[in-house]
Amino acid sequence: MAALPIAEHAFLSNQRSAALVDRQGCIDWACLPRFDAAACFAALLGTPQHGHWTIAPQGGLRRTTQHYLRDSMVAVTEFDSEDGRVRLFDFMPLSRPEAIIRIVEGIQGSVPMQLECAARLEYGAQPPRLEPCDFGWRMHGETQLLQLAAPIAVSADAGTLAARFRIDAGARAGFVLLHPDATEHALPAPERALRDCIHYWQHWATRCTYDGPYRDNVVRSLLTLKAMIYAPTGAILAAPTLGLPEALGGERNWDYRYCWIRDASFMLYALLGNGYLAEARQWRDCLVRMTDSYPEQLRPLYRIDGGPCYGEWAAPWLPGYRDSRPVRIGNDAAGQVQLDTYGELMDVLYVAQESGLDVPEEAWETQLRLMADLSRRWQQPDNGIWEVRGPPRHFVHSKAMAWVAFDRAIAKARRLNRPAPLAHWQAQREAIRDEIYRHGFDARRGCFRQHYATDELDASLLLLPLLGFIAADHPHMRGTVAAIRRELGTPDGLLRRYRSSSAVDGLEGEEGAFLPCAFWLVDCLALDGQLDEAQALFETLLRRGSPLGLYSEEWDSERGEMLGNFPQSLTHVGLINSARILSDCAHWGTLPAAALRPEHHAALQAGRRKQPGRCADSP
Repeated sequence: MAALPIAEHAFLSNQRSAALVDRQGCIDWACLPRFDAAACFAALLGTPQHGHWTIAPQGGLRRTTQHYLRDSMVAVTEFDSEDGRVRLFDFMPLSRPEAIIRIVEGIQGSVPMQLECAARLEYGAQPPRLEPCDFGWRMHGETQLLQLAAPIAVSADAGTLAARFRIDAGARAGFVLLHPDATEHALPAPERALRDCIHYWQHWATRCTYDGPYRDNVVRSLLTLKAMIYAPTGAILAAPTLGLPEALGGERNWDYRYCWIRDASFMLYALLGNGYLAEARQWRDCLVRMTDSYPEQLRPLYRIDGGPCYGEWAAPWLPGYRDSRPVRIGNDAAGQVQLDTYGELMDVLYVAQESGLDVPEEAWETQLRLMADLSRRWQQPDNGIWEVRGPPRHFVHSKAMAWVAFDRAIAKARRLNRPAPLAHWQAQREAIRDEIYRHGFDARRGCFRQHYATDELDASLLLLPLLGFIAADHPHMRGTVAAIRRELGTPDGLLRRYRSSSAVDGLEGEEGAFLPCAFWLVDCLALDGQLDEAQALFETLLRRGSPLGLYSEEWDSERGEMLGNFPQSLTHVGLINSARILSDCAHWGTLPAAALRPEHHAALQAGRRKQPGRCADSP
């Protein structure tokens, strides 16, 4: 039995670990006690024999529905069976230890239920050794230990725990799966944990200061983003899953349970712009710690605890989501050269400073070292924003982000009166711009190209006006937007990152439409005064979300379904930021058709309604 489609899952989190539960009551993905721990349920990437925990009526289902309790991360699945109706609450309590709690509630009739907990440790490879204990069962692996507490008798057979029971109208039964750490903790009380969990998330949601259109969508995306923050460090996870394919049956199956520097500035905008100063500060501090700990070279991604990521391997026993192989664990992109990360880091630290988040004094020395490193390296080819596995190239986006790094470093040094080689940085900034226009602009077509040695296009170029490199209404940018829509657009109005057939990424096959790119297009259209078209595209994107308001990384336009790891933080960040840009543009009538430099963008995002001006360096 294959896993249900990606969109038919709810995301559970306690800001340390995560799980997915489908609308049939099956938890088919869970990593305990950390987001990046080995999965104990991995049926999402294979079959039930790779680990699942199911609670559902025994048979005769007429209908199932799934939703979140309003403004919370508590998933509710309702079963309408021949014997009555049942409601299932799934959540992860915020208190320790790491646990998944499931509460069954009878609504109507008397419904026979079944429970099957088939933990398969080490990413589905290892059936546990089962041992009874005072409150239920322990599941032992070589390196993992789980415990299941149940209010009913549970039997064990061949590494699987199972039970049959009946739930009557008005009755409730709570089940707890926990990962005990070295310190003994009391077993969570399900009902109290449920009340505390609802209160925590709903109270957090009330802090959202955004009051514009699409507020419900923005709040749900903010909750999802908050749920992907690793609380001990403030690192923001790209996604809580691995191996969900960018094309069904293809090899583009990556592990996203890491923290990417690349996503930093847009995440900061999303948090600052909606009233979440504490989370923005924690994220800023996490970035500073990571770069201070390994200042010799900026890495594209880090572990959620701030350490470096090493190694990638395949799990041959997992057949993959709908036969998409290999299932990769770890991410070799951590060892690539990605020059754009320098720009993203310097941008986020500058925006943080402009928004009132003072950066520690000692961080300036690290920034000076990183800028010195970039001065030596920006003329080299790199693997780019898309982390291509083909030969390094001179990607225009990477060069533009190197320009951003020097631009922000100059602005910050001047604003804070910090010692810096300003003349050298200014010369480097101008040299990069000159090189981009000499080698990265196609004068015949009037648009920027993907890299210096091609006529191919790349949707990452939509970021150029959002980061102040060029104005959104400049003819060169308008030509680029038009060419990208024409050559990378899908029939339903979305965008591919680039043409996979160009072989630029060194991989076989195609991939779906990349949803964050479509949100970047919304922003470009809105900033160019094309507000109606931007809003229409935004609403098209809203329809690509799941019934619970969750978004994956990519979309299969032919089959009409989600692709890629889920939920994807960058997609949710795109929704949050595009909603605010649309709101700001509508508020002003028509924004001046100009690039938003970071200070202007941060001011708008923070709701201060500061009128943006033209980027001084726009051609």
